[in-house]
Amino acid sequence: MEQHRTRPAQYGPRRSGAPLPAQGRGGAAAARPPVDRVAGRPVGRPVQPVRPAPGAGSPGAGSPVARVVHALRGMPNPRLTGLGSGLFCAAVMTLLGFLDELLFGASLTVYGVLFVPVSLLTALWVRRGDLLTAPVVVPIAFAVGLVPVAESGDGIGGRLMGLVTALATEAGWLYSGTLVAGSAVIVRRIRLVRRRAAARNRPPA
Repeated sequence: MEQHRTRPAQYGPRRSGAPLPAQGRGGAAAARPPVDRVAGRPVGRPVQPVRPAPGAGSPGAGSPVARVVHALRGMPNPRLTGLGSGLFCAAVMTLLGFLDELLFGASLTVYGVLFVPVSLLTALWVRRGDLLTAPVVVPIAFAVGLVPVAESGDGIGGRLMGLVTALATEAGWLYSGTLVAGSAVIVRRIRLVRRRAAARNRPPA
């Protein structure tokens, strides 16, 4: 005879729309971690730090000063000795003197304007051990490069007289370039002294 399976009375009648427990709904629901309703994130999962977008943490990244600093850092940064800085400055000023004579008709004003940035580069590119040589070699290079620009007479005496006259009339540019070189050397010297003091006061690891 055919036997009908009967459901025990203590379980009651089965409801068709009753939800199954988490163990019976499959592995996806069982593996889902509990959610913290206050923080809005799963309990026990570490919080991932939010990284700012590039450039968001530096408010002055697009300022003109930042662009100038970035451009200066991108420039070549050689380290010249005292003799090398003197030769560099003299060679550049002599070349600029010939170019001034060729393009601007030996203009002393143009020569003096070009002398200031050359003096600054000389003071920035000299190595730390020869910082004090930059303000000394800069005026010498100014006089050397002034030879093709200065008005020259007949013979050596005429050339010397023209050079002395050009030095006297363009003394303002000479002092300006020397002052710029001296200021750059002083700033570099102060930074060097502070860096050495900080290295001495740093506790040993």
